[in-house]
Amino acid sequence: MSQHDERQTPHGEQGAAAGKTPPPDVENVRDGSEGHVGADEASADSTDELSAALEQARADADKYRDQAVRAAAELENVRKRAQRDVESARKYAIEKFASELLGVRDSLELGLEAAEDNRGDFEKLKEGMEMTNRMLASSMEKVGIEPINPEGETFNPEYHEAVSTQPSNELAPNTVASVMQKGYTLNGRVLRAAMVTVAKPAGEG
Repeated sequence: MSQHDERQTPHGEQGAAAGKTPPPDVENVRDGSEGHVGADEASADSTDELSAALEQARADADKYRDQAVRAAAELENVRKRAQRDVESARKYAIEKFASELLGVRDSLELGLEAAEDNRGDFEKLKEGMEMTNRMLASSMEKVGIEPINPEGETFNPEYHEAVSTQPSNELAPNTVASVMQKGYTLNGRVLRAAMVTVAKPAGEG
């Protein structure tokens, strides 16, 4: 019997040992599963945020591209308008003056007709020429053309061109003694210098 007991004792202890094996740690397993679920949810949220940011970036890019295209088109329109304005100014810069000259020409033609109809009536011819000259002077003044008629003034090489000298005891040296041809300025800029005779002291060679 003792042998039988000896044979069973190891089995009995093994069974007892097997019965004492601790059960699986259910809480740790549960906690691990919950950790994976949380990580998956965080990853999904991050992906959604990136997708939203990408869509916003694309929308902003489309908006700025449209703005750039519109700005480029407007700039091209401005350039074309400026080019047209420059061409128009170059073609019609003297339009105002030209319209003023039409009246002057009409007056000249009427004066010539009157001269033919009234042969020998120089007073009427002179009167017509004086009227035409006044019209021309007024037209030139309207567009900024002013005469240079410097008789008696000090010679100024910017506005006067000396073509000769004239000895004089009455005029100070370097004074314009006479004007051979008037000059003209356009808004202060010399169109043509006046051709003048300049006084010099009498007795100089």
